[in-house]
Amino acid sequence: MPLEALLPEDIDALAKRVVEENTAAGRKVVLAESCTGGLVAAAITEVPGSSAVLDRGYVTYSNEAKQENLGVPLDIIETFGAVSIACAWAMAKGALERSNADVAVAISGVAGPGGGTDLKPVGTVVFARVLRGSEGDPEGELKRFEPTSRADIRREATICALELLLP
Repeated sequence: MPLEALLPEDIDALAKRVVEENTAAGRKVVLAESCTGGLVAAAITEVPGSSAVLDRGYVTYSNEAKQENLGVPLDIIETFGAVSIACAWAMAKGALERSNADVAVAISGVAGPGGGTDLKPVGTVVFARVLRGSEGDPEGELKRFEPTSRADIRREATICALELLLP
């Protein structure tokens, strides 16, 4: 990693692709981050020219923030939990509705070392993507990263979210 780089080389390279490819496509993005705590937005804003692509980002770490800032219904959180595809999809949908972006990606997960359960162990991260004007089933994915460390889980989640932002 060069001295002037803030983030690891793989994340930096992927963020550059996100900016370049979305700029070429004339597409703006919005992020709704929980367990990544703004890392995806930080990676994008490290790239010169990112203002052409990143409309805004929400770091909604608490359930209250998910409800207040993104309009996630309480019944989704109570029924499925914050780490669920239903919640991630509601986060992405809410972020898109509150932005000028063309695509929204949301991330929520259990980065550890505590907080995991039998159903949602440490390393469980959910992602959702919503495209403006799209109909049909929401795009969502649940991943289970090997719980090596909190930093590793957050790094892997950041990479996955950046990949979802590619056109």
